[in-house]
Amino acid sequence: MLIFGTLAVAPCVAQDVPVFTANQKWNIHGQITETPQGDPPFRAKYSGANSLLNTGEIQETFTTDLYAGAQLWRGGEIHVDGLLWKGFGLTNDKGIEAFPNGDAFKQGTSTPHFMFARLFIRETIDLGGDREPVPDGPLTLAGAQDVSRLTFTIGRLSPTDMFDNNTYAQDPHAQFMNWAAITNLSWDFPADSVGYTTGVVAELNRRRWAARYGFFQVPNTQNGFTADDQILTFPHAGGDGPFFRAWGMVGEFERRYASAHAGTTRVLTYVNRANSIGYREATPLLIANGPGADLSSAYAYRCKYGFGLNWEQKITDNVGVFSRLGWNNGQVQGWMYNDSNWTASLGMSVNGSSWRRTNDAFGLVYITDGASRSNQAFLEAGGTDILDGDGALNYGSEKLVEAYYSFSVWKSFHVTPDYEFVDNPSFNRDRGPLSVFGIRLHAQF
Repeated sequence: MLIFGTLAVAPCVAQDVPVFTANQKWNIHGQITETPQGDPPFRAKYSGANSLLNTGEIQETFTTDLYAGAQLWRGGEIHVDGLLWKGFGLTNDKGIEAFPNGDAFKQGTSTPHFMFARLFIRETIDLGGDREPVPDGPLTLAGAQDVSRLTFTIGRLSPTDMFDNNTYAQDPHAQFMNWAAITNLSWDFPADSVGYTTGVVAELNRRRWAARYGFFQVPNTQNGFTADDQILTFPHAGGDGPFFRAWGMVGEFERRYASAHAGTTRVLTYVNRANSIGYREATPLLIANGPGADLSSAYAYRCKYGFGLNWEQKITDNVGVFSRLGWNNGQVQGWMYNDSNWTASLGMSVNGSSWRRTNDAFGLVYITDGASRSNQAFLEAGGTDILDGDGALNYGSEKLVEAYYSFSVWKSFHVTPDYEFVDNPSFNRDRGPLSVFGIRLHAQF
């Protein structure tokens, strides 16, 4: 669905002797990921416009990024990420809310497409006190900064770069592949259909906590492209809603703590506004006129809001656990990400040092998500949303288990077999369960 990264650099809560390097003037990084995925035939009493193909299929996705960063002035940096993508998710990303492939963008393509996925300036204002190292990375220049600092980021990026980060479940190229494992499924985060948008983020970081706020543009159509895609995406596409009437805002408070092993809790809240369908207004039209009815009178500028809880805890030097909980008001259609109204996940990650494979990793996660009563009624009447719409509904919460093993062939090249079991895809007891098998090939520099 998108390439996840981290712009914010979390301080080292417990570090006896910080190791500082000279401030980096520029850097270049890159990654290439190929992910074939498939599912065998599964049971389905019926199928609709957005149903996962039940006869079985194999699809693949390919992405490659070239990152470049440069220092502009003391505390100022510019970063750019050129993204090339190709391929499709299963049934072109339809029929499962907790979708199995994080690189399966909702605008698949049989020929390669290119965009400047990220193009932003970051200004860091040191507030004095202890210093900490910053690693060299795709979106960071190596050096040092004050633990207490203000950071402002403006430009094109993914909101998930800054918000809802998790050490053990964040990167679909190196960790879990499922959307619901790597971000909060109930957060309809502002983005185009590939996962990026333009906005501004402000962050205050202290030794034990951080607070963040972001304001972003949203597309003028459901699952569409934003105005910056008219310039930064090839072929060009997109458009924004009216600036003061259509937008997305998000805030997050992060609390870090350390006992025998470090842990972090993050509380997220968001509100989006767009010219979208209200379920309560659209459902009577579907009941009266059937699936495919004209729903234009159900559109209005509405707010969708929600909350999230993100938790991670190191158990030993090689084992960590994590969880995400999320909820939204469930009265407005999904606009940018997916259609779930609540979600919960619990998982673990194990580093291969335990069996003398330091660069290997194993992960296991359980995910469940569901729909509000208003959403259920909309789907029962034959409504369709971003990912769901089977023409009817025998409601049951969606449930999923994912397991992966990342095998290091070389330090910069990993092969990852992945298995996902999905029950009640798109909240429907009349379809599934099904298994999804995949293998990820990933190289980076």
